Amino acid sequence: MIKTNSLGILSRFYFNIKKSFKSIYQNSSFYEKKISKTFDNSFEYKPSPHLLSSIVKYQNKKYKIEDFAIESIWQNNSSSKDYEKLNNFFWFFSLDLKSSKKTTQTIIKNWILNNTKYQKKSWEFNLTAKRIISWLSNHQLTYEDSDKEYRYTFDHMIQKQTNHLLNEIKNPKELENKMIGCAAIILTGLAYKDEKQYLENGLNLLRNIIKSSFDNQGFPKSRNIRQLIFYLKYFIIIREWFKESQSLIPEYIDETIYYLGSSYAFIWQNIKQDIFFNGNYSSENKEFDQYLKRFGYTFKNQTNELGGYAILKSKKIILAADIGSSPSKIFSNNYQAGALSFEIFSNDKKLISNAGYYSDRRNKFNKLSRSTALHCALTIEDYSSCNFANDQNDLIISRGLKISKKNVVFENNYWKISGAHDGYSIKFGTIYEREIEYYPEQMKFIGCDKLFRKTPNKEIKFDIRFHLNPSSKVMKTQDNKSILIELDEEGWKFSCDKFDINIDNGLYFGNKNSYKENQNIFISGMNNEKEQVIKWEISKL
Repeated sequence: MIKTNSLGILSRFYFNIKKSFKSIYQNSSFYEKKISKTFDNSFEYKPSPHLLSSIVKYQNKKYKIEDFAIESIWQNNSSSKDYEKLNNFFWFFSLDLKSSKKTTQTIIKNWILNNTKYQKKSWEFNLTAKRIISWLSNHQLTYEDSDKEYRYTFDHMIQKQTNHLLNEIKNPKELENKMIGCAAIILTGLAYKDEKQYLENGLNLLRNIIKSSFDNQGFPKSRNIRQLIFYLKYFIIIREWFKESQSLIPEYIDETIYYLGSSYAFIWQNIKQDIFFNGNYSSENKEFDQYLKRFGYTFKNQTNELGGYAILKSKKIILAADIGSSPSKIFSNNYQAGALSFEIFSNDKKLISNAGYYSDRRNKFNKLSRSTALHCALTIEDYSSCNFANDQNDLIISRGLKISKKNVVFENNYWKISGAHDGYSIKFGTIYEREIEYYPEQMKFIGCDKLFRKTPNKEIKFDIRFHLNPSSKVMKTQDNKSILIELDEEGWKFSCDKFDINIDNGLYFGNKNSYKENQNIFISGMNNEKEQVIKWEISKL
C-alpha cells in the first residue's frame, strides 16, 4: 500500500510538472496568438465610475495625474502590495477629472508597451480583471479625446486581456477572484456590444457561480458573511451596468440579488452589528447601506435563522449563535472552528464576543484566530472542533463537523438556541451539546453545556471560554463563584457554581489584520463520565 506521504509527494510532483507546462505554454507564441484574436467593435457603452463606489474607496482629496512620478511609475522596485495596487489601476478612481487626459493615456500606453505580451506577474488573474474594470470605468480620462491609433491599441488590449480571463477563469481557487473576473468579462461584452464572445460567456460563468457557490436559500456555501456581502456588491454592480447600458437584465441576476439581499438584511441590517463568525470582523457596512439607499435597493428578512446562524433581537438585547455545520473543503479557506459559539449585545455594546478574524493568511495569527479556543465555545484537551490542513499555503478543513438537534425558540418572555455537534466524536468519542436560554423580564442568560461519551475510558480536560470586548472590565468575587463584568455603564454577573471559573488574557482580532489584548472568562474541568453537564449564568446587575 502506498503511504499517505508518498501520495503527497506524487501529488506535489504532478502539480509542479503541470505548473511548468502551463508556464511554457502561456509564454509561447501559440498562447499569444490565441489571446490576440480580437474584433473591430468600438467602445460604445461607457460605464459610470460611481457605480463602483461600493467596492472602491474614494479619497476625499482627489489627486491629479501630474502628482505621480510618471517617468518611473513602471519600474518594478515596489513591494508586492504596492505592485498590485499600481497594476490593477484602481488608483485611477482617486484621480481628479481635471487631470490631464493625455498624461493618463500615456501611462496606459507605457504599461501596454511593457506588457503587450502575457507576463505572469502583471497579468495575474485578479490584477487583470480589476485593470479592465478600471480602464473602462475611468473612460473620461483613459479614452476620451484620444487619437485613432491610441483607441485601436486600447480596444485591442482590453479584449486581449479579457481573452486571457476567459482562458484562466476556471483556475483561481479564490471564489472572489472568479467573481471579479466574471464581472470584467461581462463589462467588456456590454462595453463593446459583443454578445457572443464576452457577454454570453460571462453570463454562463455567472450562472455557474450561482449554481456552485450558493445554497438553496441563496446564502454562500462557505457561510462566510464577508463573502455574502462581496457577492451582493458585485451582483448589484453587474445589474447596474446592464441597466445603464439599456441592456435586458437577466431574471436570475434579479433573483440572486433578492436572496443575497434578504441574507444581508438578516445578518446585518436587522441588527446593525458585526457578528464575529467564520471570517468576519468589523465592517464598513454602514457605507454600503448608503450605497443601497442611493440606488434604490431595499431588503427585508423577518426570519430568526438563516445560513447556519440564529439571531434573536429585542430593543436592547441581541443573541447570535453559530448553529451551522462546517462547509465542505472547497469553501472552507476562511472558516473558523466556532460551531455553537455565541455573542451577546446589550444596548449596542458587545458583552460576549468571539475574538474575530485575522485575514492575512501569511501571518501566524490567521491560524490562531481560526481555532475553537478563540470562540465562546467548548474545547477538549485544547483541540479545535475541526481539523485544518495546509493546501498550497492555504488552510482548509481536513475534517469537519455536523450540527444536530438544532432548535430556536423566540417568544416575548423566553428565548432559546440549542444544538449539538460531532466535532469531538472521532478523537474523544464525545458529542458536544449546548443550550442557551434568555429570560427578558429578568435580563438573565442561562447556559447548559453537555458532554456525552459512549465509553469514558479515560479522563479528558475541557474548557469553556467567554471572550469579552477589550473595553470590558472584569473582577472576580471573594467567594470565587462569580465574575463581575463592567461594560461602559452596565454591570453584569457571570456565575457557575460547580466548576472553577477564572479570568485569562487573550487576543482580540475584531479589526482587520490587527490585534488588541482582551480578557476572557473560562470554566475548566475534568470529565470521566458518560454525561457531563456544565451550567452557567449571565445576569444583569
